[in-house]
Amino acid sequence: MRLRDSPTVEVSRELRCAPEHAWQMVTDISLPTRAPGELQRVEWLDGADAVTVGARFSGHNRNEQMGDWQTISVITEVEPGRRWVWTVGPDSKAPFASWGFEVDPMRDGTIVRQWARIGDAESPFKTFIDAHPDREGEIIAFRLGVWQRAMEANLAVLEAALS
Repeated sequence: MRLRDSPTVEVSRELRCAPEHAWQMVTDISLPTRAPGELQRVEWLDGADAVTVGARFSGHNRNEQMGDWQTISVITEVEPGRRWVWTVGPDSKAPFASWGFEVDPMRDGTIVRQWARIGDAESPFKTFIDAHPDREGEIIAFRLGVWQRAMEANLAVLEAALS
């Protein structure tokens, strides 16, 4: 696994709710703060208060290996009721990471997906990999595992709230 290949992780869950209810939940940027994981707090920036293209929000994160850090995210894509995507980092065209939620109707409910892709832009993560090139695959796999566990926790919170 190489950083240049834009490694991606995705989780999904079938929920017994209307897609509209799932959409309302996944567009609440504070959803991930209700689950165990790195994201501790989020806040809209520049007067934004809803998921719209160009809106920005700040994330306050913490973990044992990296300590505390803050990110700036920009919403880059919104398909109302269906999908929204945000990038993390100072340049949305060359992000540190891209994240998204997708909501799809099914016969007896809704499928919700959350995914994330690691970017290869200059970042603290890329700097760490560059310092340990012989461990690139291991480092990426570890990071994707952290993200996957957090996304599974997000969807569990979502499922509990919508049950």
